[in-house]
Amino acid sequence: EAGRAGQSPSSQARFRRSISALFKHATLAGWVQLNPMTQSAITSKERGGLRAQRRALTREQAQGLVGAARALPEAPEPAGKRRDQRTELRDAVIVLLLVAVGPRVSELVRSNVEDFFTNDGVRYWRIFGKGGRTRDVPLPADVTRVLQAYLARGRPAVEDKALLLSWRGRRLARGDVQAVIDRVQRRVDPEQRRSVTPHGLRHTTATHLLADAVDMDAVRRVLGHSDLATLGRYRDELPGELEVAMRTHPLLRGETAG
Repeated sequence: EAGRAGQSPSSQARFRRSISALFKHATLAGWVQLNPMTQSAITSKERGGLRAQRRALTREQAQGLVGAARALPEAPEPAGKRRDQRTELRDAVIVLLLVAVGPRVSELVRSNVEDFFTNDGVRYWRIFGKGGRTRDVPLPADVTRVLQAYLARGRPAVEDKALLLSWRGRRLARGDVQAVIDRVQRRVDPEQRRSVTPHGLRHTTATHLLADAVDMDAVRRVLGHSDLATLGRYRDELPGELEVAMRTHPLLRGETAG
């Protein structure tokens, strides 16, 4: 156990599965009388992909967060804050990009204004991802409108090419993005019982795109995964999804209940 202390939960889970398979075979073959792995409890930390607390937001939670982000530009001007200190448009852009596209937080904070371009009337975000790979992701119209408003009147007029800046003109860091999400979430859930992370929103994007039967390879390309196997780890279970799948079974449509 001590030798595996530095390994990730997923690596420990794979090790446990291998040992369990070995002892199962040994028991069936009569080499041992008892499989010790049946008495081995798995702690929540060791579960890895079997997350005790789901990372993805439900559709209602995600839509509530999006609604709060959309309303930010219309919020009344805070007392004591100058117009050039307002960040509502920027905060709306952050949340909408995270929910719509599901980028890694590192990809978001590294993005520059020049990474956004228009082709045939569609606004794209060129994302520079892992391993030097790039992907061009089309943005939904709602996101494009808020982005354009931010670039026109919400972003500080400085020479820095970064997309996301503090009102003082500093490129935002990961912690700044988390602070923005927390502020927007408090508008929906003042108690904020569970913090929503950028990675949780990445899971949310994958989960709901796949739940709406969006092509798996298209979702993979949006998220910037190198293969479909990686995408599977970002797909969280949604309440009632099996019932919905059976009600809309493609081979039984049109039948009436007897």
